[in-house]
Amino acid sequence: MNAIGFRTLFAKETRRFLKVPGQTLASPVVTTALYFLVFGFALGGKVRELDGVPYVRFIVPGLVMLGLIQNSFLNSASSMFIMKVQGTIVDLLIAPLSTFDVLLAFVLAAVVRGFAVGTVTWLVAAIFTGFHIAHPLWMLAFAFLVGITFALLGLAIAIWSDKFEQLNIIPTFIITPLTFLGGVFYSARMLPAPWASVTRCNPILYMVEGLRYGILGVSSTSPYVGLAVTGGICAAALATVWWMLESGYKLRS
Repeated sequence: MNAIGFRTLFAKETRRFLKVPGQTLASPVVTTALYFLVFGFALGGKVRELDGVPYVRFIVPGLVMLGLIQNSFLNSASSMFIMKVQGTIVDLLIAPLSTFDVLLAFVLAAVVRGFAVGTVTWLVAAIFTGFHIAHPLWMLAFAFLVGITFALLGLAIAIWSDKFEQLNIIPTFIITPLTFLGGVFYSARMLPAPWASVTRCNPILYMVEGLRYGILGVSSTSPYVGLAVTGGICAAALATVWWMLESGYKLRS
């Protein structure tokens, strides 16, 4: 491992989003805070509890997961794609950095951004709902795994994409819909057949419920299933991105 090279690339990727905090940190926090206020307090008056938890508190893990997923994905995806478009990816490829160095720097920077947004979102919500966390170690470890997973997916999509339209297809038409349909604002137990079964085919449902178990101590699915699903997707994404970087797929041509 090239420690100096890794630290340099990690610092560069971290500073990239810290230079525009209004766009990368404040904007998603404001958006999720609005979701919290609108859904939490507007619907909270009619939907008192879900799974034995006050509704306004029930939606907090989903909103945290929403910020974590979107920002982990966007940070690595946008950074890699911009380097491809500008041609600066060549400088990275000829630098004395291993695939591990490059991968670790991009992924950790994306996770830092995702965690920052998720943490601030939770703090804002906790002012209204309380700061108690049922399983803090599980929450941190599970959120870290989810952040790594979507940072890797962001890299894979950015390397594959040739145009901005391709880059935007996955978050717009796949990740965002699956996230909103993944139990952020409702419990899977609420849905009638066959929608309950359809919802359980959504992998993001298990991620949301896994984080919900860590924060609230309740879950409509087994948290260990969520861990297995997330771990499987993470392993597949890691293998794909590793191969892309090693082979220079769409990077050296």
